[in-house]
Amino acid sequence: MSSIARAGIDNAARIVKSERRDWLPPALLWLVTVMLIVAHQGTVLTLAFPVLSIAVGFWLYFKAPAKYVGYMWWLWFLSPEVRRLADWSKGAFTPTSLIQVAPLAVTMISGLSLIRFYPVLAQKRGLPVLLVLAGLGYAFMIGVVSSGPLAALYDLANWVYPILIGFHIMAHSRQYPEFRETIINTFIWGMLLMGGYGLVQFFIMPQWDALWMLGSQMNSQGDPVPFGVRVFSTMNSSGPFALAMMGAMVYVMAATHRVRWVAGALGFLSFCLSLVRSTWGGWVIAMLIQLVKSNNKVRIRIFASAVVLTGLCVPLLAVGPVAERMQARLDTIVNLHDDQSYAARNEFYATFAKTAFTDVTGEGLGATGTSTKLSNDGGQLGQYGNFDSGVMNIPFVLGWPGTLLYMSGVIWLLMRALRASFRLRDDKFASASLSLALSIFAMLVFTNSLVGTGGLLLFMGVFSIISAAHWQKLNTRRRSFFHGGTD
Repeated sequence: MSSIARAGIDNAARIVKSERRDWLPPALLWLVTVMLIVAHQGTVLTLAFPVLSIAVGFWLYFKAPAKYVGYMWWLWFLSPEVRRLADWSKGAFTPTSLIQVAPLAVTMISGLSLIRFYPVLAQKRGLPVLLVLAGLGYAFMIGVVSSGPLAALYDLANWVYPILIGFHIMAHSRQYPEFRETIINTFIWGMLLMGGYGLVQFFIMPQWDALWMLGSQMNSQGDPVPFGVRVFSTMNSSGPFALAMMGAMVYVMAATHRVRWVAGALGFLSFCLSLVRSTWGGWVIAMLIQLVKSNNKVRIRIFASAVVLTGLCVPLLAVGPVAERMQARLDTIVNLHDDQSYAARNEFYATFAKTAFTDVTGEGLGATGTSTKLSNDGGQLGQYGNFDSGVMNIPFVLGWPGTLLYMSGVIWLLMRALRASFRLRDDKFASASLSLALSIFAMLVFTNSLVGTGGLLLFMGVFSIISAAHWQKLNTRRRSFFHGGTD
């Protein structure tokens, strides 16, 4: 055997060994989780899960930066269900659970990349990040004074972690192909699991999900009975779940997995049964963008995918209680005058717009959303706990200075990604990422889609495109160097 062949075999063996090493810690985490659930050790699980999750997060962050991103997504996908199973095994609902700390804490680990790769911030691709962070820093200082340090810090985490994950991806541009593969794999298999469980939830309604719905008083999610719920699958509510499924259905166009059609059918059905109209519209926008930006070959593939999904899903969506729920929701899109949600949003825009856009200094982080629970002694949502407009949420919270800095950085990132996408026409993942980012940005009219699950999808997509462009540039230079050296 030649030395070249032997070296190739040794290299392949090292890769396989590395793959096994990287996946062993998360596999052990999920194994321990399942064992504690089966043993009805809910109290132990509540304490052990966040500790083990964070430890595994640090391991993967340093040993396998790409797989760390996939692991982070799996925690967002599954930890709410782990929390519900832990409560069920204890026999009682708990208002707050340490398990829900796990995905946020693991995601925040990516903030280390700002320290480790700080020179990137001084590069042209890193300057928009500085603007975004400066805007959030301003709003944080205002929030500490107006809402208190705890509420402001919690809200800062929700605003900043999508940026941190995006920067982590950009800082590892040399490993872009590995990040691309990991993200696609995560969303395809995530769609298969969550889509399938979403149907189980709709048709059967497991006891642990019913316990959580009753305890948390999530009236907006429907009734905790079969055929009565707005599907949220393994996640906290139908909104984040629909966003995750929307992302998966966009990324399925870049996948080559044989299971993608089954995953797509299950995900599409559960996506429809979530009854989240804003993400329905966002998905349509993403598909239209892909059609416009793609070549004829990809357009044919998109049309073919639509035909296959229609053939698989329409029979289930068109009969029985499923059809009734879908028809009732679709009627609200056509008959907007009878839609209470639409009327409430219109009234909110009409009465609050002046307050939101004329508050020069801003109310600061912690003034809106779930963080308002931390600014009062009763632990109840504050005056602006429910805020249905991202367009007004951003200036109301960040003020004029913070909004100028933050939105300048976001728009700069989107423009860079858009320009870079024209040089990456053959990269289906980059095309999918662009359509996903632009569609989520368009959803600001409904909610603040730049934070939480929407923010993760948007900034992951934008920074992946920038990372792809940088990786392509590095490869071009490398080929030019070797070509020049052989002439």
